[in-house]
Amino acid sequence: MQSDSLTCETLALKDAPVANEIRQSPPIFYPGGEFCNGTNCYYRPGYWVEGNIYTVDLNRGLRHRIENQCMTDKGYQQVELEICNPSVAKAAGNTQTTRLPQLSESSCAVRHKDGSFLIVDPR
Repeated sequence: MQSDSLTCETLALKDAPVANEIRQSPPIFYPGGEFCNGTNCYYRPGYWVEGNIYTVDLNRGLRHRIENQCMTDKGYQQVELEICNPSVAKAAGNTQTTRLPQLSESSCAVRHKDGSFLIVDPR
């Protein structure tokens, strides 16, 4: 699966390369105010704060769709699994899933600190 995933990620990156665009959110105006201490009043003028500058990858969504379609074409189907409870995760140990098992209603996933995962059927 990881090999197919890498192939699809590479294809998607080639077909929809990163296309960063720099943007700026609009400036914000903070109005001034009047402050009185009983006898004298003071006026503070309003001021503008520049908008934040940020980067947007215009092809990110397309790249994600290309990658998903590639994985679907290779026979994969995306599923969501519950996280295994701690006792099941502890019993499973630090092993990794090397071959995708048949899934059932009780299947759950253990994600390891290194990013690898293990699919468990605790029945």
